Amino acid sequence: MTAFALTYSLHVLAALIWVGGMFFAWMVLRPAAMTALEGPQRLKLWVEVFKRFFVWVWIAVVILPISGVGLLQLRFNGFETAPRYVQIMMGLYIVMVALFIRIQSLQLPELRKAVEAGQWSEGAAALGRIRRLVGINLIVGLVLVAIASARPMF
Repeated sequence: MTAFALTYSLHVLAALIWVGGMFFAWMVLRPAAMTALEGPQRLKLWVEVFKRFFVWVWIAVVILPISGVGLLQLRFNGFETAPRYVQIMMGLYIVMVALFIRIQSLQLPELRKAVEAGQWSEGAAALGRIRRLVGINLIVGLVLVAIASARPMF
């Protein structure tokens, strides 16, 4: 396997885990949880889901820029000669990370605190804010994937 193929594979897998996880959570898990669980159980489920999923998101947050810079060097000999779509992808990555950090550092602690205290209405409000930001991040991620797949780096 070439250095490019290995780097590209890591890059795609990291993006797949992050964006695919958000898609699954938004389109599959959320509706199923709404149907099958009462409010308190649903909030407890989401605290556990975020705890596990965010570990994988942090791994993707680290791998994506490292592999992305590697791909820039291997394919385009640096940022200056990279096509505009690569620069757009980098900007969208920054937006996604900013939204994720906002969720991780502001909304998730509110959700945990409310669930631990049994304050279900506050927990539901915190989860609603998380859901909106995840929805925005999912849209940004899907746009990023569409750009990447329309302009393969090979």
